[in-house]
Amino acid sequence: MNTIKKGSTAGWLLMLLAASLFWTTGCSRGMTEEELKASVELVDLDTRWEEKYYQPWPPKLILVPAISFKIRNIGEKPLQYVYCNAIFKMEDENKNLGDNFVAGIGRHAVNPGETSETISLQSFQGVEGQNLAHFNDNPAWKTAEARVFFKSKGSQFVLVGEYKISKRINFTEPEPVGMDPKPKEKVKK
Repeated sequence: MNTIKKGSTAGWLLMLLAASLFWTTGCSRGMTEEELKASVELVDLDTRWEEKYYQPWPPKLILVPAISFKIRNIGEKPLQYVYCNAIFKMEDENKNLGDNFVAGIGRHAVNPGETSETISLQSFQGVEGQNLAHFNDNPAWKTAEARVFFKSKGSQFVLVGEYKISKRINFTEPEPVGMDPKPKEKVKK
């Protein structure tokens, strides 16, 4: 009879330990969509075009739209396990140009009033040209947009905002190899 009581006590202790682990490891209920949206503010927002591929000859340059930001926790609870997704498209088009999904905030929580590290998202697809001048001098180059979504454990994706991508290009073409931009003066002997 004593072994039955010890077994049931051990069972209760095991259940209590499992419940405690369940609660402390984040397996408990997460934020709702409304709580998540009310807890985040995007700061230090930057939009631009990034180089995806470049070759000098034959000339080819592929640029992709990109967005970066930090998440400021304006809520009352720590933010943890927040996933970010950006869907990129050209203005006035329905076709998806590309998207990017990243873990914005991992297991290290961002407490109320604190700000996350910089989170960068860029499309996997972009636009192709020959060089920087092709983009800078092209009146047909359309503006791109990014729709940014967040998701946390227990929530669905929440639209945080829609942002126009600036036409600033984060790429500098290298100088041609073996060619001086200015001819050198001849030295008289």
